[in-house]
Amino acid sequence: MDAQPEQAFAEIVDGLVGNINESISPLLRKRTDLPLPNGKEVRRMVEMLRSVLFPGYYGHRPFSARNTRYTIGATLDAALEILSEQIQRAFCFFCRETGPQDCVECHRKTERIVAEFAQVLPGLQRILMTDVMAAYEGDPAATCPAETVLCYPGLHAITNQRLAHELYQRRVPLIPRMITELAHSATGIDIHPGAKIGSRFFIDHGTGVVIGETCTIGHRVRLYQGVTLGAKSFPLDQNGNPIKGIKRHPDVEDDVIIYAGATLLGTICIGRGSSIGGNVWLTHSVPPGSKVSQADSDR
Repeated sequence: MDAQPEQAFAEIVDGLVGNINESISPLLRKRTDLPLPNGKEVRRMVEMLRSVLFPGYYGHRPFSARNTRYTIGATLDAALEILSEQIQRAFCFFCRETGPQDCVECHRKTERIVAEFAQVLPGLQRILMTDVMAAYEGDPAATCPAETVLCYPGLHAITNQRLAHELYQRRVPLIPRMITELAHSATGIDIHPGAKIGSRFFIDHGTGVVIGETCTIGHRVRLYQGVTLGAKSFPLDQNGNPIKGIKRHPDVEDDVIIYAGATLLGTICIGRGSSIGGNVWLTHSVPPGSKVSQADSDR
């Protein structure tokens, strides 16, 4: 490489470094030597947890009735160790202390959250079993519950979301969204970790489903592909930026079915037992037992 290209290359590097170091840069970090959460490790941890929740269906360890307890225990221990490191990295990224070794508070919070997270896993597994049965019983094409576990994108997405939601509730930064985005990229189903979703939840087909952060969904709800539970508008602050942390998305009560392509926006409520037809655009609440068609929503 002659002098002129070398000089041009050096200027490019200087420009890239300068952009990152600008005080106005959204990527400016308090400490550049602190490790960020590692996406590959988060993925590995989620796969381990999936193999704990559905033993024998995921993972690389040999599985039999004789070694179930050992396999689950060893896998869970390894998954929690990874989770602990990644959560502490996430907390320390936003911390004002000098580094992970000095941040007693980040370490304390991480230990507490990981212990609480482990405690909820049996209950979370029971809820996921209801999701499995909802998929099997709700789809005449399903030949057995195992098929829904191994093959159905909706079950993949809700498994990740339920794991992420437990961390989101405990105010873990970064990691919950990383977990749900793993499922989003794999399935095309985008469920924010903040959404509250009841038992026996079933997304049939799934591609293109979007469920926003402040959605609440009751029990025995079924969605089809292309459904959006989104925000109608974003209230702005004095600087013209969306106000964060406020209610923006629909509430869907128990026993609701929402068919393909329906779009429900804003802080509306879909009453218990309602049926929302395909391609409906809905920005107002409907009472329990409603049957809304595209023609109704256009009025």
